Parts: sequence; C-alpha cells; structure tokens
Amino acid sequence: MTNSHDLIIIGGGPAGIISAVTARKYYPEKTIVLIKDALTSVVPCGIPYMFNTLQNPEDNIMGNAPLEKNDIQIVVDEAVSVTRKDKTVVLKSGASLKYEKLIFATGSDPILPSIKGIETKGVYPMRKELEYLKDVKKALLRATNVLIVGGGFIGVELADELSGIKDLGVFIVETLPRLLMNSFDSEFGRMAEEKLVSKGVRLILGKKAEKIEGKDRVRSVLFSDGTSVPADMVLLGIGASPNTRLAEASGLELGKGKGIWTDEYMRTVDPDVFAVGDCAGKRDFFTRKDLPVMLASTATAEARVAGANIYRLKIVRENKGTIAIYSTYVDGLVLGSAGLTESTAQREGFEIVSGTAEVPGKHPATLPGTEKIKIKLVFSKQSGIIMGGQVSGGLSAGEIINIIGMAIQKRVSYTELETLQMATHPHLTSAPTMYPLVLAAQDAIGKI
Repeated sequence: MTNSHDLIIIGGGPAGIISAVTARKYYPEKTIVLIKDALTSVVPCGIPYMFNTLQNPEDNIMGNAPLEKNDIQIVVDEAVSVTRKDKTVVLKSGASLKYEKLIFATGSDPILPSIKGIETKGVYPMRKELEYLKDVKKALLRATNVLIVGGGFIGVELADELSGIKDLGVFIVETLPRLLMNSFDSEFGRMAEEKLVSKGVRLILGKKAEKIEGKDRVRSVLFSDGTSVPADMVLLGIGASPNTRLAEASGLELGKGKGIWTDEYMRTVDPDVFAVGDCAGKRDFFTRKDLPVMLASTATAEARVAGANIYRLKIVRENKGTIAIYSTYVDGLVLGSAGLTESTAQREGFEIVSGTAEVPGKHPATLPGTEKIKIKLVFSKQSGIIMGGQVSGGLSAGEIINIIGMAIQKRVSYTELETLQMATHPHLTSAPTMYPLVLAAQDAIGKI
C-alpha cells in the first residue's frame, strides 16, 4: 500500500527538523512527513560533552517536540530508495510513500582515514548515534590512554573534554603543523594548543598516524616518523563526508565537492527535490569554490531557505555562498572564525589588508573576571570590504564572531565598522572608547 503526502523529508537531524518546521510555517495546509532511522537523535554539537561534562549521554538528546508541536508526522524507518519518476520513497520496512515535494537531509558519515589496522577493536569514529556514543563513553571510562586523530574542531573539543577524566592520558595527532589550521591563523590556533597542553594533553603535530598496533584490540599507534605512543583507544575526529548514497541512486547530480548539487534556493536538478545540510554541496562566499563545511548553523540556514521556498520562491536569497563561521570553546577560551583567514585569502590571491586589536573585555579592566579580547579582521585592500575575521576571549567572543559574520554577509566596509554604533556596559563589553571591532578596522585603515 502506498500513502501519499505533500512533503517528505528524509533525515531527522537539525537540517531535517528545521526544514519541516519552516515548511509548516509557510504552508500550513500541507501534509508533512519526516523519516528518521531512530526515534531519538543526539545534538551534533553536544557530542564531545557527552563523555564527561554531561552526567548522562541522554542529556544530549534532540527531542521530537518541535515536530510534534507543528503536526509533522514522524516515521521511524530507513529510506532505502527514491524513484523520482514515480515520486516514491520506499522504506526498509517495505512501506512505500508518495510525495509532491522531497527534501534530502541525510547528513554525513565520519571519514575513515587510510591507517593500517583501523578495523582493530577500540577504534571509534564519531557517529551521531546515542547507543553507539554510550558505548564509547563506557570504553573511555575503562581506558588508560586515548589518541584522538585530527586537530580540527572535533579533535580539539574532544581533547579538551577528555582531559577532565581522571587518570586518562590524552594524545592528539594532526598532520598539519598547527591545530585548527584550516580555520584560524597561527596566532589563534596557538592559543588552543597552549590551553590543551596546560591541561595535560600531549600534542603530536606535523605527523601522520600510519598504523594502529594490537592483535585483539588497540595497544599503540605508530606515526609517520617511526615514533609511537601507547593507546588502548583511538577516536577518529577528522571530519565527515556527505551522505549522498540515496540521492545518487535516484540519479541526482553531485557537485565537485561530492555533496548533492543545489542552486541558491537548495533545489537540485529535479525542481521537486531539495537538499539541505551536510549532504548538500557548499560553495565559498567569495570564490564560489566547493567548500567542505559541515556545521549545524549552516545546515539550519539552508533548511530555512528550503522550507520557505519548497512550493514557491518566497524568500529571495541574498547571500550567494557559505561564509564558514565557526566557534569553539577550550577550557574557558572562546575562539571564533568567519569567512577567509589571512593565510587563506593570500593563498587565493586576494590583495588584502588586516587589522588587529587586543583589549580588555570589560571596563574598567580592573573589574573581576575581565579577560582579553583579541580580534583580527581581513579586508579587501582596494574595496575595503570585510572578507573575514577571527576572535578570541571570554564568552562574549561567541557573539562577536556572529557580528563579524553578518558584516561579511552584508559586505560591510572598514569605514562602516570604524563608525559602528554599539551598546556597551562595564560588565558586558569593552569600553566604547576602545571597542575591538572599531579598533581593528582603524588599524587596517592605518595600513593603507
């Protein structure tokens, strides 16, 4: 028996949920079904904190309340095929669903690096599955030494979290010479390194994990320079690749970055099929090159575009690409990055000028709990348009990077930032006389 529906969404992560909720807002008369392979999901960004900070892994569950509140039908099953000609989704249970419109929100899969012995017991990719992650936590509590492969956001946040587990030795290996090197210039990545080292994390930089040694389970890991470290557990945190298997089998095209190709409104080559989140291809805001960015914030922005425009183009999209805006938290230090770093902009051939500022995050600086805020802004030298920014500091840095992201999206100039009007308060911000965004813009102007 085949059931007919107006809109079917495949995937129960942030992209799928927000697509459904947004579509309900704009099209209240439509029947909406969301297919997910498990009744309970986890909050992707909260995964590192399931191992120590949160008392129970279940505290990181992403509930179904938004779907239930918006009268969205949940089908707990696995979509095994999509036939676009007949507009049919076939489920693992054998059920068949027909659609008018379809959204792929199938997410991503963890990347498995080419390391000998990667199938050895005790090696754990970071999967977004509750029961699997509960098993990882149990194994961590029995481990003596754990090696994290990957020095990007996942690896850094895992290392910070695991360093708080008593008597657990934590190593992190990264093939690049610095941590967070793809998202930050070296002076910011170095801050994360210093924090981790101060917590006892041992950094292995500029080396590659070549072989996982051990018969019955992991015993040690051998590196490209012939050295090794003891480890009875290995966590793979080197990122993910788009899950496009179902979409490819249905005949949809992929972009050069291997995500599902979409236009500015998240439409695929089939006008009745959209794709959002990790499974959809991304293009850089400035260069239009494929960009391997997989963030819940990006996914939900795309989902709002798709949900609003699934039947008619209601929202005209002004930002023509992915800004790549990140924030992370390492032992009290907030690091944020948006757009192009100075090194990436130079590598792409842009003529740029950068400006920096470092000021107290409160005023006067003698107030208790005052921390330094450091900002670096990157501008096009000729046009003065902001192209990127990085920030470090206390909790306020997490919102300052969002201000920078908005400035990039709206193509703000350094003269506009120099005359920025802002709200300030002694306990909340830097002084109005030395607001860091203004000072960094002035510093850049002074170099021209």
